[in-house]
Amino acid sequence: MTHLSRRGFLAASAAAAAPFFLPARAFASPPALSLRATTRTLDIAGRAVTVKGLLDQQGRSGLFLDPAQPFRVDLWNDVGTETSIHWHGQVPPNVQDGVPGSPLPALKPGEMRSFDFVAYPGTHWMHSHIPVQEMELLAAPLIVRRPEDVTADRQEVTILLHDLSFRPADEVLAEITGGSMAGMDHGAGHATGGSVGGMGGMMGGMSGMDQGAMGGMAMDLNDFNFDAYLANDRTLDDPEVVTVDKGGRVLLRVINGAAATVFWIDTGSLPGRAVATDGNPIQPVSGARFGLAMGQRLDIELEVPAEGGAFPILALREGAVERTGIILATSGAVVGKISGASDEAHPAFSADLVQEAGFRALTPLADRPFDRTDSLMLNGSMMPYVWTIDGQSWGTHRIVEARSGERVALTFHNMSMMAHPMHLHGHHFQVVALNGTPLRGAFRDTVHVPPMSMVTVALDAGEAARWMLHCHHMPHLATGMMTEFVIAA
Repeated sequence: MTHLSRRGFLAASAAAAAPFFLPARAFASPPALSLRATTRTLDIAGRAVTVKGLLDQQGRSGLFLDPAQPFRVDLWNDVGTETSIHWHGQVPPNVQDGVPGSPLPALKPGEMRSFDFVAYPGTHWMHSHIPVQEMELLAAPLIVRRPEDVTADRQEVTILLHDLSFRPADEVLAEITGGSMAGMDHGAGHATGGSVGGMGGMMGGMSGMDQGAMGGMAMDLNDFNFDAYLANDRTLDDPEVVTVDKGGRVLLRVINGAAATVFWIDTGSLPGRAVATDGNPIQPVSGARFGLAMGQRLDIELEVPAEGGAFPILALREGAVERTGIILATSGAVVGKISGASDEAHPAFSADLVQEAGFRALTPLADRPFDRTDSLMLNGSMMPYVWTIDGQSWGTHRIVEARSGERVALTFHNMSMMAHPMHLHGHHFQVVALNGTPLRGAFRDTVHVPPMSMVTVALDAGEAARWMLHCHHMPHLATGMMTEFVIAA
């Protein structure tokens, strides 16, 4: 994983100034960056595990763009099967959004496709839009720096979180869903042709109705007990140790790329300040523990004490004891062993929406009446395993409609006992009400909707096109929890 110091930033900035002294031909567009969807091997607790990944031309995971650098990328498919990469958090032309068949077909093995659009700044990521491939770790950071990131006297550290099974991902997905992936031939990948059925052999691998409770009713927290929980492709058996300066500042860019796991981000003894949600600046919120749902990102500023030391940054699986993370350490600090399990299960995340209520956009949407409002009912069950929007699965879905330029309010009303991280393609939205209480909340592209809760978001409808709107819990998506936000000209 790439970590950039301020010195490196300033050097890059000086290099960027060089074209002012070059001949005119040097002002031609820079060559496209090369990105490969490929396979790779990880060492997880002494076990070699083959996964997928997105590597740049130097073999590093992900892309890190400087301020104003265009997103010019040649994507090569080396995974041996069709794939399609979604640029999560970016606002590309719809034709470049990376959803298979909407409108472009998936990328065939050995094929290359070029992408070229204006990059949306902030902490984002990129991943396959085929659920089984995302579960195989076909994902990577996509960081677009702002000018203020260049001048800030701080070190940047990116953390990408994953859950991983040692078994084939399609087998795990079939076990979780109980064979209920029928009809998923558009936007979500693999169809099984099976009907909605029972849980099959899943009961041996699930946490079921885990630790949370709401009004005496148990929340369903975790679908499956994965074999490993990763931070930058490593477990706490052999965590990444990042060298930081005594008395320095660190910006953590944390990405929850897990398929089906909500994490708490615990900064331990280092006081933290959340400063951005899904790449969008917020008014700073102090704390040492923040929840992060699948698909979401959180930027956290930390202050390293002058005396230095070793400081674990942990990701705690909600409703369970498992944890992962990295360690920030100053030169010469002793780095101790950390167990991959806590002594007690971690609590459920944000059934009361307190964290979301505390986040405020640094620059909120300009006041304007709504041109259109809509409400989406989120429902489903663990047995049979089926998850719906407005009672419908993909293929019989009700589309959400708007016209380009309209101010739109969407209310997600979750009537199930499992939370749903709802993601809208091609847009960032502002959270404007929680359980009917108005607020000028954070900007996001993925919002966590707890059980028996309502979250309202506001946005200005963008390009006239068909944009995906879905739950970012991969087994939920695979069973059809997806619709379209269709914008007319």
